[in-house]
Amino acid sequence: MAIAAPQFQPRRSTAARRTPAGRGRSGWAGRRLPRLATVFTGCGMALLPWMVVLAKTMPATAEVSNWPAAWIGLDAMLAAGLTGTGLLLRQGDPRVAPVAAATAALLAMDAWFDVTTSMGTSGQGLALLLAAGAELPLAVACAVVAARRTA
Repeated sequence: MAIAAPQFQPRRSTAARRTPAGRGRSGWAGRRLPRLATVFTGCGMALLPWMVVLAKTMPATAEVSNWPAAWIGLDAMLAAGLTGTGLLLRQGDPRVAPVAAATAALLAMDAWFDVTTSMGTSGQGLALLLAAGAELPLAVACAVVAARRTA
């Protein structure tokens, strides 16, 4: 049985939704978007000094419980993201953009953690090979899909 994706109506142009002052009229977006943007910016800026604290106080090594669950969970999210991106892209579904963007971020994060956690071990070469040959190229491809579908 095939699952049919819902059909979407084209959005009205941004100009048609704007008032002369340039603010959107629709629902919460017009009122809350600037506030939300300020919260996001503030949180991002607050992470800068926090990174300094972490760099100075974190131990160089740590024993981690549930290590397999963390990596298997990340791989499960990658599998869902890549599969979802492929299916939505094949169907021409506009929802592919956010799925592809999230998958690109997960792939980049996976490459980062694979490489950094394998430094100085026998698995470092394989981690670098997978990052350069699979994870990062797929991340770029997903980012391109996301950018082209939102433009």
